[in-house]
Amino acid sequence: MSRRLGFLIAAFALALPVLTSSAQAQTNPPLVPIPREYHPGNGLPLGAGIRIDCEQPCDAQDAFAVADLKSTLATRGIQLTEVLSAPHIFVVRSSSAMGKQIYQEAGSPLPAAAHAEGYAIVPDKDGIALTADTAAGIFYALQTARQLVTGDGASAVLHMATIRDWPAMPIRGLHDDLSRGPVDTLEFQKKIVRTIAAYKANLYSPYFESTQQYASNPLAGVPGASMTAADARELVAYAAQYHVTIVPEQEAFGHLRHMLIWEKYQSMAETPHGAVLAPGEPGSIQLIDGMFKDLATLYPGPYLHIGGDETADLGVGRTRADVDARGIDTVYLEFLQKIVKDLQPLHRKILFWGDIAQNAPEQLKALPQSFKDQTIAVAWGYSPNPRGFEKQIRPFTDAGISVWVSPAINNYRQIWPNQQQALDDIMEFTRDGQQFGAAGQLNTLWDDDGESLANMNWYGILFGAAAGWQAGASSIPAFQQSYAQVFNGDSSGLLNQAQNELTAAMSLLHDNKIGTDSEGTDGLFWLDPWSHDGQNVAAKIRPFLSPLRLHAERAIELIQQARLANPNLREADAIDAMDFGARRIDFLGLKFQACDEMASGYARAQATALAPATRKVRPGVYSLLSDINGVNGRLQDLTYGYSQLRDMYEQEWLRSYRPANLRPVLEHFDYTINIWQARIDKLTAVRHQWGASHTLPGSTDLGIPAPPPGTCCQLEQ
Repeated sequence: MSRRLGFLIAAFALALPVLTSSAQAQTNPPLVPIPREYHPGNGLPLGAGIRIDCEQPCDAQDAFAVADLKSTLATRGIQLTEVLSAPHIFVVRSSSAMGKQIYQEAGSPLPAAAHAEGYAIVPDKDGIALTADTAAGIFYALQTARQLVTGDGASAVLHMATIRDWPAMPIRGLHDDLSRGPVDTLEFQKKIVRTIAAYKANLYSPYFESTQQYASNPLAGVPGASMTAADARELVAYAAQYHVTIVPEQEAFGHLRHMLIWEKYQSMAETPHGAVLAPGEPGSIQLIDGMFKDLATLYPGPYLHIGGDETADLGVGRTRADVDARGIDTVYLEFLQKIVKDLQPLHRKILFWGDIAQNAPEQLKALPQSFKDQTIAVAWGYSPNPRGFEKQIRPFTDAGISVWVSPAINNYRQIWPNQQQALDDIMEFTRDGQQFGAAGQLNTLWDDDGESLANMNWYGILFGAAAGWQAGASSIPAFQQSYAQVFNGDSSGLLNQAQNELTAAMSLLHDNKIGTDSEGTDGLFWLDPWSHDGQNVAAKIRPFLSPLRLHAERAIELIQQARLANPNLREADAIDAMDFGARRIDFLGLKFQACDEMASGYARAQATALAPATRKVRPGVYSLLSDINGVNGRLQDLTYGYSQLRDMYEQEWLRSYRPANLRPVLEHFDYTINIWQARIDKLTAVRHQWGASHTLPGSTDLGIPAPPPGTCCQLEQ
C-alpha cells in the first residue's frame, strides 16, 4: 500500500495547488476549522458504502474515535461495509511504517509544535489514509474526515485530499454560564462536549456561582438547579473520550450574591447580602478552600478557575478603610495571592479573570514568581475593538504571567445572538492573542438575564473553535459561507443566507444603538411601547421596523425552503432555534408598528366622533375601534403573538436546560400578556360606550399615547 500511496500522491501533488493560509480562503468541500495546508482532490461516491479501518493493534482511544465516526456516518444513512474494495478511511499511528509514509507523502513531518494534536491525511486509490503522533491527533484527523464526507445516504461522497494540519493555539475552549438562570442538563452538556470536540476545541468550562453542589458547602447548590457530584464525575469521564478537559470555574471573589444571601456567610461578605467576599475576613479563605478541594476531587484536570472579575463592591464595605489606605489594586492582588497560595497543595494551574489586575501592570511585575508560575490570567473583551486587544494581553505577558484570551458570542440579553459583533470580537481577540503570546482561547457564552437559549449559540461556538485552531485572522466570510453545509448538511446555501438575514437584523438594531443598553434586545421584546420608555425607544426604532421585519421574515422563508429541499438536515434543534429567533425578532417589530397604528387609529376615531353629523366619514368610529380591538384586532395580534412565542420558548428551553428557573421567564410572558389583555377589556368597554352614548374617553385615560408625528388625522368622506 505504501508504494501505491507514493505513486498516487506524487501525481496528485503535481496537479493541484496547495492552500496554505487558513485565514484567507475556504476549502471545497467546506471545512471548519480550515486546515493549515490543503490539496483538494476528487470525490468517491459512497452509494455502496464506506469501510473505516484502524491498523492493528488499534489503540483503544483510536478505536473509540473510529467507532464514533462510524456512528456519526450511520446516523446520516451512510452504509458501513467490510468489503475490501469499497472506498475507505484508513487510520494508522505515525510510529508505524505506513504512518511515516503518510507523513512523507503529505509533504514533510509535522513540526515539533504540532506533535500533540497535529495530523496528516493523504489520498489513496480507494479513499484516504490518515496518521498522527497521538490519540488526540487521530481524533482530530477523523473529525476532518467526517467533514470530507458530504451528503447523506446513497448520495454521499468522500472527497479525497492531502492535508497537513495542527492548531495555532494549544488551548481552545468554551466557557458555559450555568449561573444566571439556565442550567444545562447533563445530556446537553455531553452534546456540547461532542460538538466542540468535532470542531477541534479541547476544553469545556462550566461556570458556577452557586450551581455546583459541594460536600463542604451544602448551602451552595440548589437541588434541581445545580450539578451534583455524580454529574461532574460522569461529565469528566465522558469528555475524556473526546479529548476535552473539563475546567470548573467557581467564583471565589465577586459574583457571589446567590451564595452570600445565606445568613451564615454574612461575616465574610463585603456588604450585607452582597456579591463580593471581604478579603480581610478569615472565613473567606476557609469557604474558598473547601469548595476548591471538592472541585479538585470532582474535576481532576490540570486547571481550576477562581473567577475574580468585576469585584465592584470591593472597598465599599468591610474593606473600605484598607482600600482607602493602600489602594484597591493592592488589596485585590493581595487577596488573589492568598487564594492561590491556599490552593497550592492542589497542584493545579489557577485561572483568574484579568479585568481588574490588568489595570496594575507594575504591581503585576512585582508579584512573586511562585504566583506567576501557578496562575494563568484570562483576559476578556466582549465587543470588537478596532484598536486591538494588546491592552488586555500585554500587562500579563510583560509580567511573565501566562494568558488566555476570552471573547464572547454576544448572546447575553439578546433575542438572537448579535453575531456580527461576536464574529468580529472572536476574530480580533484570538488573532491578537496569537500575536502577543497567549497560550489559549476561552470563548464565552453568558446568560445575564436568564433568557438566552442554548441552541441559538452554535454559530458563535463553532467560529470560536475554528479561530482558536486556525493561524492568524480567521476569515469571517469563509465561515459564513461554510457553516450550514458543515453543521447542518445544507448544500443549498439557504441556511447560510438565513443566518445572514438574522445577523443583518440584529446589526440594524446594534448599529443604530437600539437595544444596546443594559437590558439589550431582550428588554426591547418586553418593553411596552405605550410606556414613557417605550415611546422614547419607539422614536428611535420606528425608521427601522420595516427592514427589521423583512430580514426576519426572509430568514423564516429561507429556513422553510431549506427544510423542504432536504428533509434530512442535521441539528434540527438548532434550526428550530433559528426559526424561533426570527419569529421573535419579527414580533418585536410588529409590536412597535401595531402600537403606532393603534395610537393613530384611536386619534382618528376621536376626530371622527367629533365630525359634523352631516359628514359621512369612513371608516367609521366603530370600524376604527374594531380594528384596534375586535376579531383580528391589533390588540389580539399582540396577545396571540406573545402567547404563541411563550409556548415555543418553553419547548426550546426544555431541549437543553433543566426545568429550574424557567418559571420566571414564563411568568414574564404571562404578565405581559395580561397587560395587553387588560387593554382589550378597556377597549371593549370603550366600544360599548360608543354604542350607548356616541362618546369616547380621552386617549390618556386609556394609556394610549399620541400618534406618531405626521400620521393623523385627515378625515375623508
